[in-house]
Amino acid sequence: MADLFDSVAPSSAPGPRPLADRLRPRKLAEVIGQAHVLSPEGPLGAMLGAGTLSSLILWGPPGVGKTTIARLLADETDLAFVQISAIFTGVPDLRKVFEAARIRRQNGQGTLLFVDEIHRFNKAQQDGFLPYMEDGTILLVGATTENPSFELNAALLSRAQVIVLERLSLADLERLAQRAEQDLGRALPLDGPAREALLEMADGDGRALLNLVEQVAGWKTDARLSRDQLSTRLMRRAAKYDKSGEEHYNLISALHKSVRGSDPDAALYWFARMLEGGEDPRFLARRITRMAVEDIGLADPQAQAVCLDGWQTYERLGSPEGELALAQAVVYLALAPKSNAVYTAYKAARAAARDTGSHPPPKHILNAPTKLMKDIGYGTGYAYDHDAEDGFSGQDYFPEGMKRPIYYLPPERGFERELKKRVDYFAKLRAKRQGD
Repeated sequence: MADLFDSVAPSSAPGPRPLADRLRPRKLAEVIGQAHVLSPEGPLGAMLGAGTLSSLILWGPPGVGKTTIARLLADETDLAFVQISAIFTGVPDLRKVFEAARIRRQNGQGTLLFVDEIHRFNKAQQDGFLPYMEDGTILLVGATTENPSFELNAALLSRAQVIVLERLSLADLERLAQRAEQDLGRALPLDGPAREALLEMADGDGRALLNLVEQVAGWKTDARLSRDQLSTRLMRRAAKYDKSGEEHYNLISALHKSVRGSDPDAALYWFARMLEGGEDPRFLARRITRMAVEDIGLADPQAQAVCLDGWQTYERLGSPEGELALAQAVVYLALAPKSNAVYTAYKAARAAARDTGSHPPPKHILNAPTKLMKDIGYGTGYAYDHDAEDGFSGQDYFPEGMKRPIYYLPPERGFERELKKRVDYFAKLRAKRQGD
């Protein structure tokens, strides 16, 4: 299928228009990218094929066609297209929009209400859409760059289908650049590596690419510029990264899983991505230390010390020198033997403690500082381990009547090979002592 911007008729609108506006698709078949939702087998293609378009939430990064797709959906379904932005629209404005849609409906036409940045509305404002969605006054299409699971309330999500739009690939961006060249009537003055660099600068954002193309096309030169010449004339776009939003959690998850997967190169890449996005290195130091205790644990007891040393080094050196110490810790963790045995044991013990929280310790391990406590059995029968053979009495330290559980199951990896030998040794010795 042809995909953002293939063959667009020239506009008759007077005055100069930006390239991105001139190349805006006029039908869904002209949209570049998003074939996974627009193809006949995709969710939007299937809805249009069946003539049953429902309310939608279009979730995706900037410049991937959310507004364009919403407008074209209205054209495909003969609905009046009304566009508002949550940033500039208040409750009185919404009332007017709903009233106009109600009148339009009485006159036989439906309304597709496109709400840009819908996550900017608070929960109460989001609830205001519900009755108009339910009675068919509007078909809501919301656009958001934020995870709907976090930013939109459950009632609204239950009445709309979430459609995930993807950043444009380099192939998509190349097609878009070629379409722009057709509109401009000339090729961009770039050699191959420079053209590739231009596509990379757009970072999956079609609108950003067209703005860059328009800048390059305006340069007065007949020579083909190199990558270095391009970089001196254009500022690279900042990496998309929101330190408090979903991208923050996506990237720290990628870093954590790369460490857990013993891939130092991938771990360094995601670590660098977060730093380039402006992440606080102290947050990274804290999370790296957590990885040491959660995913490595006693398989390499030194891992935690390496993280704490790196953290302390960062605090003494600051940025950017101190970040190298954190990078060193990341590589160490990625290559360390992995074990979550203590983490798993800890969670199991916490769960058991919640279930058996009223059970007292057995009396033989309670101190008896008073005569009364001695009289009622505190400390009676306690075996002092240092006086026992092998320095191990084998007594039971769990509450009376509680079946002895096993929480810590060390794997035969790293230092926990040695710990497993010790666990097995004491288990056998305990069984022997308690059987005697």
